[in-house]
Amino acid sequence: MKTIAGYTDRISVRPGETIAFKVSVESGPATYRASLVRLFNVDGHREGPGLQERRVPAAFDGEHQGRLQPIPNGSCAVIPRGAPLEGLGSFTVALALWPTTPDRGRQTLVSTLSPDASSGFALELDEAGALALALGTAAGAWRTTTGVPLLAREWITVGASYDVASGAVRLWQRPRRRYPLRDSHADHAATAPRDLATAGDGDLTFAARRRGDGSTRAAMTGHYNGKLEAPRLAARALPPGPVAVDDPALVGAWDFSLDIAGERISDAGPHGLHGHTLNLPLRAVKGAAWTGQWHDWRAQPAHYAAIHFHDDDLADAGWTTDFTFTVPDGLPSGLYAARLENGGEAEHVVFHVRPPQGRRTSDAVFLASTATYMAYGNYRVMNRSRLYELYLGVLPELVPSDLFLNERPSYGDSLYSSHADGSGNALSTRLRPIVNMRPNTTLSAFNDDGFLLGWLDHIGQAVDVVTDEDLEREGAAALEGYRVLLTGNHPEYVSTAMWDAVQGFVDHGGRLAYLGGNGFFWRVAWHPTLPVIELRRAEDGSRPWEAEPGEYYMAWNGEYGGMWRRGDRTPNQLLGTGFAASGMDIGRPFRRRPESFDPRAAFLFEGIGPDEVIGDFGLFLGGAGGYELDRYDRLLGSPPHALIVAEATGFTDNMVVVKEDMPATNWLLGGGDNPLVRADMVFFETPAGGAVFAASSISWSAALPCKGFDNNVARITGNLLRRFLDPAPFLPPPG
Repeated sequence: MKTIAGYTDRISVRPGETIAFKVSVESGPATYRASLVRLFNVDGHREGPGLQERRVPAAFDGEHQGRLQPIPNGSCAVIPRGAPLEGLGSFTVALALWPTTPDRGRQTLVSTLSPDASSGFALELDEAGALALALGTAAGAWRTTTGVPLLAREWITVGASYDVASGAVRLWQRPRRRYPLRDSHADHAATAPRDLATAGDGDLTFAARRRGDGSTRAAMTGHYNGKLEAPRLAARALPPGPVAVDDPALVGAWDFSLDIAGERISDAGPHGLHGHTLNLPLRAVKGAAWTGQWHDWRAQPAHYAAIHFHDDDLADAGWTTDFTFTVPDGLPSGLYAARLENGGEAEHVVFHVRPPQGRRTSDAVFLASTATYMAYGNYRVMNRSRLYELYLGVLPELVPSDLFLNERPSYGDSLYSSHADGSGNALSTRLRPIVNMRPNTTLSAFNDDGFLLGWLDHIGQAVDVVTDEDLEREGAAALEGYRVLLTGNHPEYVSTAMWDAVQGFVDHGGRLAYLGGNGFFWRVAWHPTLPVIELRRAEDGSRPWEAEPGEYYMAWNGEYGGMWRRGDRTPNQLLGTGFAASGMDIGRPFRRRPESFDPRAAFLFEGIGPDEVIGDFGLFLGGAGGYELDRYDRLLGSPPHALIVAEATGFTDNMVVVKEDMPATNWLLGGGDNPLVRADMVFFETPAGGAVFAASSISWSAALPCKGFDNNVARITGNLLRRFLDPAPFLPPPG
């Protein structure tokens, strides 16, 4: 079992640049040994060449002192303490909320309560989900509650007031729904001790309260699940109802419809008590004013004046750096890892080395699908879903990393999971241990990319490496000067900048070898400063959760989320094929079509017999066609001059056509009969002298290592690479 974990601050570095490693010793000895390795094939638990790693001398080699580093989950917002807060005595606080787990224990809405509860106040939901007010006293928190639980997923306006002189406390709840199934209206009065220090000794917080000094995520507790909107605070006791923005006692009126694309919390009140969010709660979510008329938050921000907080949000684990590594000159571009050992299974903290700035060390570049690695990061579906075995069609395979992950929910989950409150997990960060972005795990996107790297090493072909993050930051410049771009087996999650960079590469004569399936499918946005991606699973597509209606536009760039196909940018237009079917029970081979004998594509099949079965083997599902397949389709933009040179068919009924190809309920789903269920191997030329090849199957790369890399899948891929590296331009067909 793994006993140690880590992550890096960067996913790619060039010579001369420094990368930081953050490590937590989860169990076992307090010390660990670190070494640098270069990785090729990263799969050692299936039949194949085994884990291929080569030691590389590094300054951090040797023993290191370890420590356990916890992860502070949960989002909130913080308003730094200012003069109006410091002198607070009598007060009124009011806001709207949409709670999602009101019965899940005490949760904080607004707080100035000190960690020891000796001063300040906290507006809360109590253990039963009713509105409560806590006031700090020397003996600890004094509390009172309405005793009327709130309804989950219903907008309600609430408030509380306290008068220092009399000790009078008022609590009130006003449901916003016209016909509530259960009345959650309440008015409550009580008398608290007089002359309390209601200002607290620190910051004002929303959706959590402080448990220690400071305004960091680690100092927070009492996290709230749900949406908050329009919190207002006045420095006097007011009757139940809204706090007017022109009230002379107004302390703050925070407007969450402002700065939706960022982490700033803006105060529209007279004192400018601005703040910030922690751990990236979800913004661009519909608020209490949403009517369904507007779906783009930029068109009517007032309808999106809410923030959705979760008690399991995670943007950055925040671990302390244990050691660093400055990449030396001459270190070849490739996939590397800090190998960490302290008695259990070794941990590999992976990263990529790029060539020196302004130089290429190969004419070919491999695009590491780091956005997809993040999207699947800490994928736990196989451990949680009762339907997963049915979905796979086979018994799920669990490996030690899955068991390790099960015991560490704080590591966060993938974009395939839901939060504790049932809402979809729309954000994924790289600043945490991603247990399945490691050797010997069940994440095919990362594991099977190692088969391609191992094959390239076997044939002695040097290749530079670039990551999705590099493409996002640098655009087309990250690919400038390369002749061939190789994708991995599953480049599924793509931002606009990433798509534009690849499209620009192809448009300017580059040769694109798409060596996977289900690529360029989901549209994501990157956070402007953090390695975090945002996804809105909008209309259609095979998806484990759906975004709330009206929440399809992403917060960070305002783009419409969901499938690229919904934005009329289909993978077919770029790659020649697009996602057609998925199924995980068996793989199937490819067979040549008549187009494979066309002189335009004959180079691909040098050394391949006319009736030769291609890829009736593979380390994943036993065939080169499998898992997820792509199909040529003119209606979806596949180029008319493209050649379908081979296809894989004959799948079982567990290989099911994608739901976006089913405009209505259709019994004809499975691969046994459905003509839409196939993998089309495609080749076509581009006007600038370049070309595109699509393998159209996730399982293609997993067939490369078979028979000691001596097989017809490897032969076709080698033929492809040799011709794509040849500077002779490709000529479009006549006419």
